[in-house]
Amino acid sequence: MKLLLSNAAEKPVVTIRCREDGPLVIELPRESDGQVRAEVRVNDHHGQPFRLPDHKRAVALCRCGHSGCRPFCDGSHRERQFRASETAAAQPEGDD
Repeated sequence: MKLLLSNAAEKPVVTIRCREDGPLVIELPRESDGQVRAEVRVNDHHGQPFRLPDHKRAVALCRCGHSGCRPFCDGSHRERQFRASETAAAQPEGDD
């Protein structure tokens, strides 16, 4: 879990990580006691929230389209040999 500091004040940061050939992983910042520090919602196209697992440190969202529990990942990308290896462009030092 990554927590970034800004102006000496701690701000919770939600990181969305693209796993190579896998899902989008939403990493939830937590306190030292394990409590979630940020509220994250995944809503359907009607604006209704999906129930998120509360026992995990991260939520994995399907990118391959074959999961049986969309929008969440169930590992189907491995069986379907889904390929996605996007990378972000390197940012010059000093850019935020």
